[in-house]
Amino acid sequence: MKITADWLEDETTQAVLRLLNEAGHQAYLVGGCVRNALLGAPVSDLDIATDAHPERVIELAPQGGFKAVPTGIDHGTVTLVREGAVFEITTFRRDIETFGRHATVAFSDDILDDAQRRDFTMNALYLAASGAVLDPIGEGLEDLARRHVRFVGDAEDRIREDYLRILRFFRFTAWYGAPDDGFDPDGLAASAANCAGIGSLSKERIGHEMRKLLAAPDPSRALASMAQTGVLAQVIAGADPKHLGPLVHLEELHAPGQADWLMRLAVLGGEAPDDALRLSRNETRRLARLRDHLGSGEGAAELGYRIGAEDARAVLLLRAALFEAHFDPVSLQNADFGAAAKLPIRAADLADRFSGPALGAALRDREARWIASGFTLSRADLLA
Repeated sequence: MKITADWLEDETTQAVLRLLNEAGHQAYLVGGCVRNALLGAPVSDLDIATDAHPERVIELAPQGGFKAVPTGIDHGTVTLVREGAVFEITTFRRDIETFGRHATVAFSDDILDDAQRRDFTMNALYLAASGAVLDPIGEGLEDLARRHVRFVGDAEDRIREDYLRILRFFRFTAWYGAPDDGFDPDGLAASAANCAGIGSLSKERIGHEMRKLLAAPDPSRALASMAQTGVLAQVIAGADPKHLGPLVHLEELHAPGQADWLMRLAVLGGEAPDDALRLSRNETRRLARLRDHLGSGEGAAELGYRIGAEDARAVLLLRAALFEAHFDPVSLQNADFGAAAKLPIRAADLADRFSGPALGAALRDREARWIASGFTLSRADLLA
């Protein structure tokens, strides 16, 4: 099997592979770029695996006009940069001893050693400069064709090397798995048996992975399986995915192509998801805003006026999913209308008649009447 792609034929990509090959080393693009190219999905990061040791990569870099940055040299990774193009070059490795995310590894000159320590078979595919695809394990191409997300070798062994792989298993199945085939049974069983290990992970790593999972086109089955196996409870205590499916359906109907991961997080509920996932300050504020307005009783236009069109639309979809209510698409237009409305008076316009707390109360009263009128009362009406 061969791949042809602009990013592979790019002169800089070919130059970095040629730099290593002409020095007598193996060099292959690996992982996500190969997987996505075969699936017809967008390709971003270009990672390269080689039998050249880090010191050798650094030594060769200037010959190809590359700057070498020892970003993870202890783990065999050197980043090469040229004209804005960035490549992570990692030496083939084999595990000596594993304990969670931290492992004792040795460099290897055998591509099979490197493939056997990767997480999923579809990520253990390698691409030569010629475009030829290598499948050292002999299972990756078949699994990718079936869109079957499966751990390399023994699922429990792979998970114990890094418990984040449990979340990656659900994320990759949500993104790349065949919709009608469900989850790999061995992977599911291993995830259930080892889910307590998630507690040993940093909240930042968990949050990073959950953002990607919730941004999948339809993460509802993945979250349902996480709940059934006990994984979701380890991530966010008390979270319940039963309303996620209806929300995704509403999104597909009324906001196609706009996967709002934070809105999906809001529908899960649970205890302190902002802390569990180490959300940023802005993300925490938005999550609280969505939750606060779910039961506020404000109409669509008022929601748009108070919290903006994007968040108003999210609240309207969340209400319909959570309360299993009929959804009127016109409400989205009303939210947009409200978001564009601007109160025609300011506090300064009332300062000749009111002061102190009475001024604020007078302004709020007029604002309420203006909203109740459907934003139709004029400046003269409000000042009369």
